[in-house]
Amino acid sequence: MAQLYGRVFSKLDIMRRVGDISQIAGATSCELKSGRAAGVPAIDVKTGSGFRFTILPGRGMDIAWADYKGMALSFISKAGVSSANFFEEPGLGFLRNFTCGLLTTCGLTYMGAPCVDEGKALGLHGRISNTPAEDVSVLQGWEGDEFTIRIRGKVRESAMFGENLVLTREFVTRLGDSKLEIHDRIENCGFEAQPLMLFYHFNFGYPLVDRNTKLMGSPTKVRGRDARADEGLARYNLFEEPAHGFTEQVFYHDLRPDAEGAVWLGLLNPNLGPDGLGVYVKSKKDQATHFGEWKQMGEGDYVVGLEPCTWYPEGRAEARRRGELKQIEPGEIKSFDSEVGVVEGEAGLGKLMTPP
Repeated sequence: MAQLYGRVFSKLDIMRRVGDISQIAGATSCELKSGRAAGVPAIDVKTGSGFRFTILPGRGMDIAWADYKGMALSFISKAGVSSANFFEEPGLGFLRNFTCGLLTTCGLTYMGAPCVDEGKALGLHGRISNTPAEDVSVLQGWEGDEFTIRIRGKVRESAMFGENLVLTREFVTRLGDSKLEIHDRIENCGFEAQPLMLFYHFNFGYPLVDRNTKLMGSPTKVRGRDARADEGLARYNLFEEPAHGFTEQVFYHDLRPDAEGAVWLGLLNPNLGPDGLGVYVKSKKDQATHFGEWKQMGEGDYVVGLEPCTWYPEGRAEARRRGELKQIEPGEIKSFDSEVGVVEGEAGLGKLMTPP
């Protein structure tokens, strides 16, 4: 059953009212044609609730634009959408191709700050976001009374004499949903253990992010990444007008899981709509063990990131130095499940936790 326009509909109810389901929901494959984005394959998805988003198989199965009832949710950086052909790995070169968008995936064998690890120079946030997907499929149809959209693809991080990790990603959403499930499976298809670092960079912007927006979420202990973050620790959950020369602040959240092992952070703008508009990012704490908040209030760089991850974004060398670098063994498969969604009103965010 689907809830649409204030009513509950069965498959029969819907199909009596439309010629083709694409009238109200579905996924459409296309290709971007302009500028640095030329040649990037894309999949536009609408669920019928007002929730729309664009998946980029040409950019690691990430998500660029997202909106709800015409209001933008995701932040698009001034780098815009660019083909993976423009990727610059050394140092901070990643930023020249950093769309942000609703989701940028960082990893798989390294992420976080640039560093030199065991003699290897590693750039910011890894390669996977700038790797085109293969075996991409769009499956949409009725599963009983639910019209379900499933989009799948594989992204490979591999090198001769090096690693061979394969990320298989499936997006799932349904008619009437204002949320999206993300199911990731990472397999070590090689014959040596490899470092595993994964960072989900969910990025939200104006009008959702504004001076009256506030951060909500699971019960948390929060600390700043560095002295700059410590300056704003008292206001980690509040946001300001864009400021000239603002330097990013990153906060680490130790979130308490609910009865199902889930944790979440969300943003609520009380001034959007009659009851306010909120978004959330939800993950499993036993999978993505850490959760970060990226607060960037700069002019033209006005964004808040909510970031489930396997470690802090401080680089592989630092993780190794602390003895906290995770590994994936030959033939091993690691699962990571998350959800991003939209709710209307603060009460909607309050329903996300399952009581213990």
